[in-house]
Amino acid sequence: MAYGWSVEEMCRQHPYLHPAEAYAAMGYYFDHQDEIDNEIRAEWEQAQQAKVQAPASPFAIRMRA
Repeated sequence: MAYGWSVEEMCRQHPYLHPAEAYAAMGYYFDHQDEIDNEIRAEWEQAQQAKVQAPASPFAIRMRA
């Protein structure tokens, strides 16, 4: 959905995925869109916060120097 792909393109990009599975996943998403979008947003914010709080790697420190 984020890439704007059709079901056919999703199945081309992920050969293990059957069209019926892609349609079912899209249907589930549209039936629960607010809940799923809120969960994605919360996980994104958590990942961004962890990224800010993580100490710099030794490589990053050497590159800044």
